[in-house]
Amino acid sequence: MRVATIDIGTNTVLLLIAERGPTGALVAVREEATITRLGEGVDVARKLKPEAIARTNACLVHYAELCREAGVAKRAIVGTSAMRDAGGGDEVRACVLEHFGVEARTISGEEEARLTFRGALSGMEGVDGDVVVFDIGGGSTEVVAGRAKDIGWSHSYDVGSVRLTERHLPSDPPTHGELDALRAAVAKSFASIPTLARSSPPVGIAGTVTTLAAVSMGLSPYDGARVHGFSMTRALLEKVVRDLAGMPLEERKRVRGLEPKRADVIVAGGFITLGVLDALHADALRVSDRGVRWGLAEEIAG
Repeated sequence: MRVATIDIGTNTVLLLIAERGPTGALVAVREEATITRLGEGVDVARKLKPEAIARTNACLVHYAELCREAGVAKRAIVGTSAMRDAGGGDEVRACVLEHFGVEARTISGEEEARLTFRGALSGMEGVDGDVVVFDIGGGSTEVVAGRAKDIGWSHSYDVGSVRLTERHLPSDPPTHGELDALRAAVAKSFASIPTLARSSPPVGIAGTVTTLAAVSMGLSPYDGARVHGFSMTRALLEKVVRDLAGMPLEERKRVRGLEPKRADVIVAGGFITLGVLDALHADALRVSDRGVRWGLAEEIAG
């Protein structure tokens, strides 16, 4: 049986079509990631822009066709930070109902954390004992700590790559003063992260972290199989973020491994990643190419 899950995020809409393989593990049949920037301007207006809704709905219509072509039997669709924080989501939910025949659920930060944790660790070797997973989105960042399927602590922070770019980085390239203010805002936001037990480096997921990994590897086209499980030292991460922050946007768009539509928010995303490592007193991270959509697929696949 093939299942499909969609994660409608602040910056990106993610599709997973999967089925159980011979060993019983979920195997991806098809994955898609489309940057629609649904959360554009939400931090100020608290309402989804019509053009952002139109971009997202066009993506969803395309994904519905892919699901039909793949013979999907079950589907589940969720919205995260932008759908939680802003008005105007009814048009997106209506599009989902019309084209998929299911309701799009706007999940809480707590449920997002649970799905993030389960999905992030699937298919990743060498992650045992106490683990910390963090998910940097466009509008929020989830930090989750646990062991196996049991979550011991989680929190959703209202800091994301789109939100902090709009707040702190108006210049191109960002000025030193803007970057200092961004760094301070991130540190303040994550100051409440407690001391969390972990027996391995924290695991980072979602487009910011996978993009930083791809840039460090010079990886183009993107290859999720190479990124999943990749280890990245803090020193390497700092170099990548520093290099990107020093470039004007048009130069950043041409960097190998960086999706051009993500170029304007990757610097803020990089500083958020560094801020999480600082709060966790970690000198490295591991990268997961999986997340909410995989956790959701595990639930509906049975």
